[in-house]
Amino acid sequence: MLCPSSEQLVMGATKLTAHSWDQEYDLLVLPLLEDEQPAYILYRLDSTNNQGYEWILLAWSPEPSPVRQKMLYAATRATLKKEFGGGHIKDEIFGTTRVQTGISMGTKKQTLQGVAFPLHRDAVRALEQFREKRLTYVQLEIDFPNEMIKLSSTVPTELKDLPKRIPSDSPRYHFFLYKHNHEGRYLESTVFIYSMPGYKCSIRERMLYSSCKSPLLDTVENHLQIQITKKVEIDNGEELTSDFLYEEVHPKQHGDRQTLTKSKGPAGKRGGPQDGTSPRERWR
Repeated sequence: MLCPSSEQLVMGATKLTAHSWDQEYDLLVLPLLEDEQPAYILYRLDSTNNQGYEWILLAWSPEPSPVRQKMLYAATRATLKKEFGGGHIKDEIFGTTRVQTGISMGTKKQTLQGVAFPLHRDAVRALEQFREKRLTYVQLEIDFPNEMIKLSSTVPTELKDLPKRIPSDSPRYHFFLYKHNHEGRYLESTVFIYSMPGYKCSIRERMLYSSCKSPLLDTVENHLQIQITKKVEIDNGEELTSDFLYEEVHPKQHGDRQTLTKSKGPAGKRGGPQDGTSPRERWR
């Protein structure tokens, strides 16, 4: 546990573990949270990558804490990640209340492996109609009580309507039939959009939506046989301009037949970055 003090981070506490990470999370982490003291907690997982053990970074910033402490805390976060080694951090949790920092046992056991929640039959039917181009838009959401992915919307959607389909306070999965012209050819491209409005969502929502994403795409691509041209991740619907979507599907540095690219480079003016790269890296 690290606490911002004066102009540096100081060690607040350390704990030894004896069991698996999911068994001891609540016991070791939650008691460290003070009502008026921001802190960073680095919690080691049992999994490893090529750099060693993977960790969860818990950023704790309680509402009652003094403004000066909050400012100092916010200013040190990037430095902490850099010095610790960003490659070691598997997940990040941000919380202002203890409820936001809690992770259910089911989530803890599955979050780093990917959660294969089943698709509700209505969602499957809608995706099949989308594959046949009888629908232009399908929105899916997680049904938490029943642990499945259900249909949320199939309202007819054109490009100009797309930003309005993105909820501002909850995550969603979207499948959009992007109709456009490219180099004199008319194309209909399937774009998968994962919308995640940051910390407006609970930690449980963020972790489950992230964990369910890959198994969902595996089902859609390999079982329902829907060919996805591009996968993007956004924070809000305002990002979905016509120029943005066109440049995601047709990056200037690649031909229109090069798909599923990982775009890199600095962000430019939305809708028209001069170097032809995507405004942000969109898929991992």
